[in-house]
This record gives sequence, C-alpha cells and structure tokens, in this order.
Amino acid sequence: MRDLKREATAEALAKAAFDLTRERGLSGFVTADVVERAGYSRRTFANHFSCKEEAVASVAFGGVEDASAILTGLPADLSLLDALLAVMRTQFTADALVRMRELMAMARQYPTLEPYVLGVQQRMRHTAQDLLASVAGDRYPTVYVPLLFGAVYGAVMAALEGTLDVHLGGESDLSSTSMDYSSFLDITFDYLRHGF
Repeated sequence: MRDLKREATAEALAKAAFDLTRERGLSGFVTADVVERAGYSRRTFANHFSCKEEAVASVAFGGVEDASAILTGLPADLSLLDALLAVMRTQFTADALVRMRELMAMARQYPTLEPYVLGVQQRMRHTAQDLLASVAGDRYPTVYVPLLFGAVYGAVMAALEGTLDVHLGGESDLSSTSMDYSSFLDITFDYLRHGF
C-alpha cells in the first residue's frame, strides 16, 4: 500500500510539472508552483525528485509498472510477440504516446531537460526489457527477448521522433501519408511476425 501511495504522489508531482511546462515553459515556474498545484509540500517533492526537470521527465514513466499487470494477466501460452502487442494496444495508447512525443519536443526546446528525458527513456527501456524477459522465462532463446524488444522499441521511437509519420490523435497537422496508431502497430507486428 505504501508503494502505491508513493507512486501516486510521484505521478501527481510529475504531471503537475509537465502541465506547468506546457502552460508556462520550463523557465516560467519554480518547484513551489509544482507542489502548490499537486497539493504536496516541498519536502515531499524533494523526496521524489532532485529538480523540476526530473519531475517533468518522469511523467513518461508512469505506464511501465501497469504493463506488468497486463503481461501477467495474459494466458501463459500466448506468444511473446502477441503479449507485447497486447501491451502496446492497451497500455501504450495513443494518448500516452502523444505525451511522450510532447516530452521529447520539450527536451529539444529546453536543453536542461534533455538529460532527464534520456535518463527516463533508459530506465523505461531497462524496466520493460527485464519485465518481458521475466514473462518469456525459458520459452525462447536468450537472444530473442532483446532482439524483439529492440525492434519494437526502435519502431516506437521512430514514430515518436517523427521518422515515421504516425498520427497519434489530437494532432491537426496530418499529411496524406500519415497512418494512425492502430495501423502502425498492425504493420510493425506483421513485419515482426513474417519478416522484413
């Protein structure tokens, strides 16, 4: 129970910092504004984050733990590829990816934010890969999990960075070549299932 409360507090502080960055820019607020908006004390903020940049970047990490519950709730005989697709469809929704895309744009705009965003991305990558490996158990060769995860992670990053024109919803600047998130997942996992 204590861990859930701690996690909820960190998420509330991160969301407040992220929202303030959206509204005012990174230099337009201080930690006191974050704690006031989230309803916590400065000491509570300091127990979770070293600075407002770390709080802003942490908004992206919230869904990784939820993916664990989804994966462990899936049938044991489901292929790892299909299990990963289920997580991508249910946990990494277009809304979550829009937030991550926005966070990456913020990191390009505010250089002091970039190391924290990169740190969160690395933490997410390691946590998610370890989770996938634990679900895979010994059903697959050792090399399979990192290769599968790397391929999916690379595809998602290409969509987030704009290398692939994936429409995540809520975006008005669509081109004639844009694909929606569901089509992106279908194409990505079809290639993974049948080869390139």
